[in-house]
Amino acid sequence: MTAEKNPENLSYEQARAELASVVERLEAGGTSLEESLALWERGERLAEICQHWLDGARARIDAARQDADA
Repeated sequence: MTAEKNPENLSYEQARAELASVVERLEAGGTSLEESLALWERGERLAEICQHWLDGARARIDAARQDADA
């Protein structure tokens, strides 16, 4: 996990890669309840960041389509 990075500054690809790593660690097990909860919370935040990027991309595509139709 890259806790030192500000999550707001992560690119989509960085957030997605870290999210995949978090999921792998959770699926592997062997972590304490406290660590598992921290990983889950980090994963939720990373998923929000990815969704934000995807929503922004969708808005840009929709705007480009509207401009092309005008």
